[in-house]
Amino acid sequence: MPRHSAWVRSTHWIGALCFLALAWSGAEIVLSHPRFYWGEDGNVLTEPLFQLPVPSSRPYVPTGYDYVLPDQNGWSRSLHFQSAWFLVFAGAAYWVWGLLSGHFARNVLPGSRDLSGAGLSKAIASHLRFEKPADTGEYNVLQRAAYSVVVFVLLPVMLWTGLAMSPAVVSVFPSMVDALGGHQSARTLHFVVFVALMAFLAVHVWMVYLAGFRSRVGAMIRGKEQA
Repeated sequence: MPRHSAWVRSTHWIGALCFLALAWSGAEIVLSHPRFYWGEDGNVLTEPLFQLPVPSSRPYVPTGYDYVLPDQNGWSRSLHFQSAWFLVFAGAAYWVWGLLSGHFARNVLPGSRDLSGAGLSKAIASHLRFEKPADTGEYNVLQRAAYSVVVFVLLPVMLWTGLAMSPAVVSVFPSMVDALGGHQSARTLHFVVFVALMAFLAVHVWMVYLAGFRSRVGAMIRGKEQA
């Protein structure tokens, strides 16, 4: 049996490429207005909830800098929307397969045994010391918890808040944005979830490196470990 099934490997790499494209294009979109608000409305005359300490690519956005960055808002929005839909299709395929095959119950969701006090404290201590993960062929409790939060919480919220910023979608389903508190609330939550996903990505890559980058990446490409 391969370490990862072909379905997991294909959706993993499609999702990874889409996420990198979304991160890159999303950063360019944020630079056009690096200020975040709460509620329905927000503009340069509105006090922001918070703002990023970076210059803007729009000269009329007050950021405290006396220069602006090149405006890349056009191509970045097109790439962002296209990559988002590819990620949605790959994610939907992974969800359907994960439910039908039992992959989520078997490999992703933490079981009652994983959530025992001793096992949980040991896994947390090991991660805090950045120890090399033991190769048991199964995900430990923190891996399962992290993957569960990403798959079942962060990515669905990312999709929801992204759709809530679309005038075409909101015109048909206004409750999508109303439940979030407004368009600016959706944009702010979208950014916060993005930061959480970037933090997960950084820890994920670091743990892959500690576990053996060559073997783990080889397993995610071919299904089997690379010696």
